[in-house]
Amino acid sequence: MIRIPYPKYDFRIKEEEGREWIFDSFRKQWVRLTPEEWVRQNTLQYLIQTKQYPPALIAVEKEIRVGELRKRFDILVYKNAVPWLIVECKEMNVTIGEAALRQALTYHSQLGTEHLVITNGKETYCYAIQESGITESPELPAF
Repeated sequence: MIRIPYPKYDFRIKEEEGREWIFDSFRKQWVRLTPEEWVRQNTLQYLIQTKQYPPALIAVEKEIRVGELRKRFDILVYKNAVPWLIVECKEMNVTIGEAALRQALTYHSQLGTEHLVITNGKETYCYAIQESGITESPELPAF
């Protein structure tokens, strides 16, 4: 398990009709500040500020097809113009277990990433995926 020290960031937050909204600079829009969105936004700042992933190579909440189903991944990082690392975000009170891993692997099956990350903001797991199998990594990969 990896513990992520989230960097400080001055998020743009507003309240409207009794609900909190946060400005997502990747999607260029205000989105509802849910517990999962809090994890997603803080993880994005960690990837950019701490791990130095280029913001231009990060996609957020995009739709993909998995068989006949339409699914939305949380965060996808590209490297050399191909999907490289996928992040599945859960809210803090959701235990990261087999179901979350299965969901992330479903996205991986369509995208073919080298790395898979699952986080709930408190606990983070990173996996390297090779033809020989999946191995847990002690940290997120350097870009």
